[in-house]
Amino acid sequence: MNKIFPLFSFVLLLMLPLTAVQSQTPIQRTDAVSNAETSKETKTDEAHSFAEYKAVEAALQPYIQSATTGDGEVIRSAFYDHAHIVGSVGGVFYNADLDSFSKSIGGSGPSPEVKHHIAWIDISGPAAAAKVEFINWRGNRFTDFFILYKKDGEWKISGKVYDSHSNN
Repeated sequence: MNKIFPLFSFVLLLMLPLTAVQSQTPIQRTDAVSNAETSKETKTDEAHSFAEYKAVEAALQPYIQSATTGDGEVIRSAFYDHAHIVGSVGGVFYNADLDSFSKSIGGSGPSPEVKHHIAWIDISGPAAAAKVEFINWRGNRFTDFFILYKKDGEWKISGKVYDSHSNN
């Protein structure tokens, strides 16, 4: 018993500072910036962020539209001329430039039953990434990952990597 009591006392002493810390009230923020200035800046940032999200979403629309119409020229308008497209369909690896890709889309015809969903858009300054899911595009499901860049106030796709899911 004499050996246990000192150990027990030692454990209690260790726990005492933790109990004291937990019972303190939260520290109040004392920034020099007023809440009104913070709110105003935050609202401006949020409005800009929302506008940029909408601009990237709009930049993806020609691509999405071409899935329905099969129009290879419409799809071209969404991309920079240097764009590169990589993926596979039916186990065949494709590594295409924009000309080849737009011809492939144009030659495949329309897919009026296609559905899409923009899963996410992530923006950092003039760079962005987006994930778009398609189902029933020529009977297939696709997940497309896009890299976009904003030049001279306009967002365009710089590259695309895709997965054709069960058709791979």
